[in-house]
Amino acid sequence: MNRRWMSLLAFVAWCFYLQPQALTGAEAKPHSLADYAREMREQLRAKVLPYWYDTAIDKTAGGYLLADDLAGPRRATEKQLVSQTRMIWGFAHAHLKGFSTPERDCRQAAAQGYHFLTNHFLDLKNGGYYWKMDLDGKVTNDRKILYGQSFAVYALVEYHRASGDAQALRLALDLYHLIQKRGHDGANSGWLEHFTRDWTPIMAPGPGTEVEVAGYKSANAHLHWMEALSELYAVTQDREVKKSLAEAIDINATWFYPANPGKSAFHRQPDWKPVRDQRSQGLSYGHNVEFAWLMVRAQMVLGKKPSWSHFDAHIRHALKFGYDHERGGLYSLGQDDQPATNTNKVWWVQAEMLAALTDALKHKPDPQYEEALKQLLDFVVLHQTSPDGIWLDTVSAEGKPIAPGKAHSWKANYHDVRAMVKFVGAFGL
Repeated sequence: MNRRWMSLLAFVAWCFYLQPQALTGAEAKPHSLADYAREMREQLRAKVLPYWYDTAIDKTAGGYLLADDLAGPRRATEKQLVSQTRMIWGFAHAHLKGFSTPERDCRQAAAQGYHFLTNHFLDLKNGGYYWKMDLDGKVTNDRKILYGQSFAVYALVEYHRASGDAQALRLALDLYHLIQKRGHDGANSGWLEHFTRDWTPIMAPGPGTEVEVAGYKSANAHLHWMEALSELYAVTQDREVKKSLAEAIDINATWFYPANPGKSAFHRQPDWKPVRDQRSQGLSYGHNVEFAWLMVRAQMVLGKKPSWSHFDAHIRHALKFGYDHERGGLYSLGQDDQPATNTNKVWWVQAEMLAALTDALKHKPDPQYEEALKQLLDFVVLHQTSPDGIWLDTVSAEGKPIAPGKAHSWKANYHDVRAMVKFVGAFGL
């Protein structure tokens, strides 16, 4: 029997046997957050980080190969900027938090990804990083997209922290200054998001603009640009970066994730007018709670008093309209102050709720938050975690696999590893 068939049988067994068995063990679940944190630390050390180290590193060309699901490994066909930089960040962050071992050096795993990034993705003529290439490093999409550039800055800063490499930090600052020069909207504030290879703005959808909608400003890109600016400023204390970070916080809190969470918006016109296209309507519970904790982080980096009332508004809105209080877990999408319109449970949404609730409980005790956190962790462990410890892409509200991916061009060791490390750091004794 070949490996693919053996993996497929394992997948079937997981769906029809292992999940029900796990449910019967629910009585033995840990009771305190410290118990959960101890178990999670062991999962990270014994399963999660070894999985990424052993399966994702491209030992031939460099960078990372991301193509795996419950039925077994598949053949990777591309290397995309977001997932490659997220992998660099994930390994660098794991090293900083003490998860490297002699057998699996996370710093080295990040270093080889960093070298592939700078040798292949970096546009030496025009600056910035290409969107996508083949496995050997030949460019297949030369667009410059703010969403991807944000993660390049984020990864370069974390790699600098983990390695001490001064060149990585210089590259991060160079990219920041380039984005300010070519992408900042001086008339309306905020940043344009899609560009050609030579940084000519793309203001209408077309081939190669693979994330968000060219011509609009998006909550997604501005959120992650704020995230990158927070870490860049934390390390450099650069005055220009400080000014940009303050601008990014204000834009996100005003136009995309306001104090009334039901009025959150996916997209805005360049002058911040609403987008009426039906495809831009609604809200993402995962992005809303991710904004909440990233906003607090950004404000702390700036030395500002955190807006905990704004933070709590988004967490409580998600718990009221987007949370499964019967089984645990956060739903995907909603509309205004109404019940969720999409009740699937996506891995990164659970991760961001884990991160947000962790920060909420670090700030002050709250029985509702603690109960929701424990429910979420129970659901993920029982229904959304593969036997090797990796969270599956998407399951139904009941926990049935919908998208059984473990690694692909949009799924790396970023959301879940970051949230797990954050939780362990907060409550692990």
